[in-house]
Amino acid sequence: MKTFFILITSVLIISGCSSKSDKEYLKNAEKDVKGNNISEAIESYQTLVDEYPDSKLAPDALYEMAALYQNNLIKNLSKNESLQKSVEIYRSVYDKYPESKKAPMALFMSGFILANELNNYGEASKAYNLFLKKFPNHELSTSAKEELKHLGLSPEEILKEKSATNI
Repeated sequence: MKTFFILITSVLIISGCSSKSDKEYLKNAEKDVKGNNISEAIESYQTLVDEYPDSKLAPDALYEMAALYQNNLIKNLSKNESLQKSVEIYRSVYDKYPESKKAPMALFMSGFILANELNNYGEASKAYNLFLKKFPNHELSTSAKEELKHLGLSPEEILKEKSATNI
């Protein structure tokens, strides 16, 4: 019994020491991004979120991960799959960390990608309307209103509409 207790204690000490801090995971991820080791960066960001879900760095890690997907930097994923994953992760920043400083921008970005990259206007409208409801005074609220107003229009149609209202 004494040997069992010593063994268990040793395993717990060793496993506890092998874990990195949230700051170390973030630093490793940033270093991997700079070195263009995107898969490793994603893994570090995800591990940070998994191991430290209550960390103040978790929303930042998710946000940075979403940006990597948005820029289609993950090998073996189509652009559409990468953008879908980006929207999912941006949305999770708002859903899991609504009080974080990244939440408004993440919610806006989910709507922006849905509207302008994926042409999913129904979901984009929901995201923008939620953004305006939750963050009516945010610096991007004017942009969200403009996005809603021009949802589904081509750049040419938007210019035509703007020039017609300026006459």
